[in-house]
Order: sequence, then structure tokens, then C-alpha cells
Amino acid sequence: MEPTNTENELSTVENQLSIVKTYFPTLSQRQNEQIEMLYTQYADWNAKINVISRKDISNLYLHHVLHSLGIAKMINFKPGSTIMDIGTGGGFPGIPLAILFPDSQFHLVDSIGKKIKVAQSVADAIGLKNVTTRQCRGEEEKQLFDFIINRAVMPLTDLIKIVRKNVKKEQQNGLPNGLICLKGGELEQEIKQFKHQASVIELSDYFKEEFFETKKVIYIPL
Repeated sequence: MEPTNTENELSTVENQLSIVKTYFPTLSQRQNEQIEMLYTQYADWNAKINVISRKDISNLYLHHVLHSLGIAKMINFKPGSTIMDIGTGGGFPGIPLAILFPDSQFHLVDSIGKKIKVAQSVADAIGLKNVTTRQCRGEEEKQLFDFIINRAVMPLTDLIKIVRKNVKKEQQNGLPNGLICLKGGELEQEIKQFKHQASVIELSDYFKEEFFETKKVIYIPL
């Protein structure tokens, strides 16, 4: 008998989950459990609200979770670090990183209420105590953080204008406080004016899957 679409989807999900665990072999049992719970949470929400493309939900662990965790290849947040995820959507990259760094605080911001509702619900369901959320535009958030993170929300120049006010002066990490973005494709023009400050890593140097061939992590101190 041919496998059903549901069986194929679950097989893809299981394979991708094992890939995440291979790349992050030192996760605790609790962290692994939290990551495992993400698929059910997002699949349930996706049936009600299109948070992730419905065609892409079976790729949750590769395209969303592992991609988010790529930021950990740029920085290992010290305990007590504060991070704002601006334009978080349903919780990426903030929620996977909050699982990975349970001793850091993550504040997830998005202007769309239903997306923030999903992010808060997922965080609550998997027992994340280090996540807060707020529905607002980035311009409205006045709190200070060590780092601002995001995933391809807008051009860097526009984003920096919005978030510069949110970066703390006091430093506690190996990298000076600033902005860390997940981006894809040709970025030479976009980062041209920041080339003397920006650090760029290619995620294909760390993750061998084809999806990561053009994916990068960009860090700009602010």
C-alpha cells in the first residue's frame, strides 16, 4: 500500500527533527521535548491561522527551527542576556532560540495580533518561561535589549533606524550589542554601507542541506 500524504508528511517531520538533533547534540532531555512539541503546536495553529505556509509545515524543523538556530552559530548568548525578536511572526527565530538559551530572556514583537497570539500560545504550551510577547510596531517598543534579532523582515537600513533606540549601552556578551539578522540571497548591496562593521557567516558552512546554500547570518554592532 502506498503511504498517505499524512504518513509522508510525518516521515519528513521525523527526518528533519533528527537533523536538528544531530546538529545540536548537547540539548537536554527537556530541550529535546520542547523542540519535539513544536510540530504539533504549529500544525494545530496552522489549521486555524496561516502562520506558516501550509505547503511548508512539513518542513517546520528545517526551514524554520534549524534556520532560527543558525543565529547560535554567530553568538552563544550569556545567561541573563535580553533579546528582542522584531517581526517575529509566529515566533521565529525567537522561540527556537528561547529553547536553546533558557537562561536568556526573549521578547517577541509583531504588529499582527493573531501571529503574536500563536507565538505566546506555543511558548506557554511547551513551558517556556523566558518568553514575553507584545503586539505593536517596532517603533512603539521602547524597552532596551542586548540584541535585536529578526528573520528577513525589511532592508537593514530601515530596520536599524527602528531598533537602534532599543540597544543597551552596557555590554555582557563576547559580541558588542547590536542587530543579528537571518537573510538569504544576494546581500552585497544591502550590506555595502556596513561592510566595515558587519560580520557575515554562511549557514552552508554549518548546515549541509540545500535549503541553507544561500542563507546567511548578519551581525551589525549598534
